[in-house]
Amino acid sequence: MDQYLSRRLFLGSSTAAIAALALPLGSLSAAQRFPISKSPQEWRRILSRQRYAVLREEKTEPPFSSPLDREKRRGTYACAGCSLPVFSSATKYDSGTGWPSFYAPLRNAVGTRVDNTLSFTRTEVHCRRCGGHFGHVFDDGPKPTGKRYCMNGLALLFTPG
Repeated sequence: MDQYLSRRLFLGSSTAAIAALALPLGSLSAAQRFPISKSPQEWRRILSRQRYAVLREEKTEPPFSSPLDREKRRGTYACAGCSLPVFSSATKYDSGTGWPSFYAPLRNAVGTRVDNTLSFTRTEVHCRRCGGHFGHVFDDGPKPTGKRYCMNGLALLFTPG
C-alpha cells in the first residue's frame, strides 16, 4: 500500500510540475488579480498592437528602438496601460543596454515574479495595478540599490516636469 501511495504521489507531482512548466508566463499572470482588470479584447481596444504585445503578452521591444532610452528630461514614467506613475527620472541612468533603465521604482508601483521562460531564471517586473509587463530587474545596477530595472519603452509613458 505504501508503495502504491508513493508511486501515486510521484506521478501526481510529476504531472503537476510538467503542466506548470508548459504554461507560458502570460497564462500565470492572467490568474493573478489586479485592481485594474480587463479582458484581452478590452486591452486591444485601448493599446496599440506593439504596446499590447509588450504589456499583455510579455514581448520585448528591440534594443535601442525606444525614444525613452534617450530621454534626459526630468519627469515621471507611468504605466502605458493604466497611467500609474512607476519611475522617476531621478533614478534613470544610461545602462548601455538599449532599454530605459532605472535603479529603483517609485514606492508601491511595481510587482515582481520569477520568470523561467529562458534557460535561466530572471525577475520579471510588472505594474502592481494592472499587471502590465514592463521588463526585468537585474543585480548589476549602480549605487545606491545595485539594481537595473531594464524596462521596455513601449510599456511606459513619459510626462516631463
